[in-house]
Amino acid sequence: MTQTEEEISKDRSLKREIPDDAAEAVQTTPFESLDEEIKLAIKCAAEKKAFDLVALDLREIASFADYFVIAGGANTRQVQAISDEINERLKKDLNVKALRIEGYATGEWVLLDYGDFIVHIFEEKAREFYDLARLWRDAKKVEIPAEYL
Repeated sequence: MTQTEEEISKDRSLKREIPDDAAEAVQTTPFESLDEEIKLAIKCAAEKKAFDLVALDLREIASFADYFVIAGGANTRQVQAISDEINERLKKDLNVKALRIEGYATGEWVLLDYGDFIVHIFEEKAREFYDLARLWRDAKKVEIPAEYL
């Protein structure tokens, strides 16, 4: 391989490593495009000081739910408070009830299943252990507004 061919090959490999803006935009879902229920769940989690708030768009890779909302709490009491706020506000404001709630009693990992979306609220150590965001890394991320982060 001549020097010129090596440089061309190196340039091509660098282009594959650096995502361009168009490719980056495809990998996210705008917050504004979400249903009101999901927006309210994210807002409620933020109001209760959930940390590392993440929403994943699963529509292209899963059939059981369209979105995951993943939130963290510092302890079991905060995890339960976040869960309560989401559950109560969705019922009161939008007349939407969870189809299933799991893990509330222990408060380590609370799962609120609303059919089209699932809210996962983790205590800090459980979140690190299960690392759902890593397991579902192929999903698009939702662009959550800065005021909720």
